[in-house]
Amino acid sequence: MTAMTLAAAQHALTAVLAAARADVPIAAIVLDAGGHPVAFARQDGASLFRFDIARAKATGALGMGMDSRQIAERAQGNPVFFTSVAVATGGALALSAGGVLIRDAASVPIGAIGVSGDNPDQDETCAMAGVATFQGDR
Repeated sequence: MTAMTLAAAQHALTAVLAAARADVPIAAIVLDAGGHPVAFARQDGASLFRFDIARAKATGALGMGMDSRQIAERAQGNPVFFTSVAVATGGALALSAGGVLIRDAASVPIGAIGVSGDNPDQDETCAMAGVATFQGDR
C-alpha cells in the first residue's frame, strides 16, 4: 500500500476499537500523510476533547516524523522547545503516547493513527492494533 484509502482507514479503526478496554471509551482518528482526516470514531461516553487529543497525537507524529511516545520522551529533556512547537502548531502536538505512524514497505509514512481516552500505554496499544492492519496490504 502506498496511499491511504478510506477502506483501509475504516479497517484500522475497527481494529483500534476492538483493542480498547470495554469500560474505557476512546476516540481514534486515521490521518493520511498530509495530515487530513480519513476516518474517525468516538465510542459512546468518550469525553469532548478526545477527538482533539487523538488528532494532536497523530498530527504530531506526522509532523515530527516519530511516534508520539518518542516525542514525549524527547520533550522530557527539552520541554521549552516542545512546548514552543505545540504553541507554534496551534496545539497540533500532544506530548503523550497514542500517536503512531503508519509506514509503507519502504518505511515511508503514509499516515498516522491517534487514540485518546485511556492511559497513554493503552492508547498506544490500540493505535498499534490499527497500524498492524496495514501489514497485510504490503
